[in-house]
Amino acid sequence: MKMLILGAAGQVASILIKLLVQETDSKLVLYARNADQRLKKEVPDREEIIAGDFLDSNTLNKAMKGVELVYLNDMGNSEAVENVIESMKKNGVKRIIGASILGIYNEVTGKFGEWNTTMIGSSPRMEEQKRSAQLIETSNLDYTLLRLTWLYNDSASLSYQFTIKGEPFIGAQITRGAVARAIADIIEDDDGTYSSESLGISEVGSEKLEKPSFY
Repeated sequence: MKMLILGAAGQVASILIKLLVQETDSKLVLYARNADQRLKKEVPDREEIIAGDFLDSNTLNKAMKGVELVYLNDMGNSEAVENVIESMKKNGVKRIIGASILGIYNEVTGKFGEWNTTMIGSSPRMEEQKRSAQLIETSNLDYTLLRLTWLYNDSASLSYQFTIKGEPFIGAQITRGAVARAIADIIEDDDGTYSSESLGISEVGSEKLEKPSFY
């Protein structure tokens, strides 16, 4: 398989790339702004680095050639997401996994929901995330959205749990490594379990918290 990692310099994407290099024989196209300065190849004969912006259609179309799956590490700009969708359709790429955030369906409840709304509930970033998710969900692409809760780093914690769209979101935190692990697991799944799904993702046990432990 050939995969395109959009936003490859991001923290979750960087961990994911290492997992994919170690656990698969897939070829990876690593796409990011100033990628030549920010990225280096783990396995040169399996990786290609392309510097570009999500709004740069010409470079994006070049990156899409021969790709079977796209991972989108940032959905905070709906115009950019729309451009990615258009490029995928133009190049016959059907599968996308996108990283969004919790709260895009007003699905976070309880004390944690109150805290989360105070922090990001009406922010411009939230509104862009809502528009981006809607664009992907109505795109006719084979998609999986991951709605990430609050992120932190701890290489020893890789547990994760999902909630599906329509269920209350549970869980106040998750490690970036656990998110990367979940994405790799979704990629490796080939029976369509996660197709056309919007999944809330959090750390097992963090549903007991009223806010992230690091706040």
